[in-house]
Amino acid sequence: MERPDTGLAFMLRYENIAWYEDGAVRILDRRCYPRTVSFVTCRSYREVAQAIADMVTQSAGPYPAAAMGMALAAYECRNRTEAEQRAYLSEAADCLTHARPTTARRMARICEQMTEAAEIAWASGTDAAEAIKARAIEANDSRYRKIARIAEHLVGRFPDHGTILTQCFAETIVGMMLKEARAKGKDLRIFCPETRPYFQGARLTATVCCEMGFDVTVITDNMPAFVMQHEHVDVFTSAADAICMDGHVVNKVGTFQIAIAANHLGVPYYVTGAPDLVHPTVDTVRIEFRDPRFVLEAMGQKTACDGVKGYYPAFDITPPELVTGVVTDRGIFDPKDLWRYAEGGMDAYEVTV
Repeated sequence: MERPDTGLAFMLRYENIAWYEDGAVRILDRRCYPRTVSFVTCRSYREVAQAIADMVTQSAGPYPAAAMGMALAAYECRNRTEAEQRAYLSEAADCLTHARPTTARRMARICEQMTEAAEIAWASGTDAAEAIKARAIEANDSRYRKIARIAEHLVGRFPDHGTILTQCFAETIVGMMLKEARAKGKDLRIFCPETRPYFQGARLTATVCCEMGFDVTVITDNMPAFVMQHEHVDVFTSAADAICMDGHVVNKVGTFQIAIAANHLGVPYYVTGAPDLVHPTVDTVRIEFRDPRFVLEAMGQKTACDGVKGYYPAFDITPPELVTGVVTDRGIFDPKDLWRYAEGGMDAYEVTV
């Protein structure tokens, strides 16, 4: 069977996100991609957790990284007693889960799944590290196929010759969206805000769009309203780091203000992903604040004088009244009616976009 990442851009293929092999996890360094293609090699699960915290990978990248980190943890403790291995994996799961606070609940579920794979391996006397790796690949396969269905529903809302505005880097859904648009013969023009301070939109989203053969234009973070007003934007779309069951969307900081402008200008906003049962209400979300020094520089070059302070919330929260629809693998839902989605059962890892 053809692997579901076939035909996607370089950085969306499994081995180029996070990959366990021979006692190490290799992670594409998205902080410098695409101008430099390099990988960070982690030789302990703690190094994987640090790479996640340091934004070596982001968007949905930390989830497969955490899964592969659990495989590495199993390799690290392979010569210990089963009880010691179980305790070691528990410590690894806790460390990887809390590498970034905003996504901790989803990461916990991923680590639970990988621990379940290890338990089966211990019971059968097989290699726990390889069992976890195999489970991570299976989860990737399932997740990519589900995201392909999300893309089908999303692209159905695009006109044949549409202009689309994105926000930040939405990982697999970007590639699947373009793959589906290409299959449907839709000629899309895409605008990507740069999304400082890591410039994920400029470096990652735009690269995927360009590599997959689409017309893509990078804009600065303060241009979305003007672009929507003057470039005939048909749809604004983003993924989400969390979609609360009450319809609030947690995503890269700046999403809220774009949603406000879109609402004012009559541009529909579709968020992609699955609602999170672990976040029944927005009150359960903890917004991550990162090093404020990052906003005082651009790609490592200082832009502000000494003595100036920075402020860096990594995410913001868009209320449900600004969201046209939540696009899932099961169709498009009203953001105020997400419990209907949960009736079909949920898997926090497989539907992460």
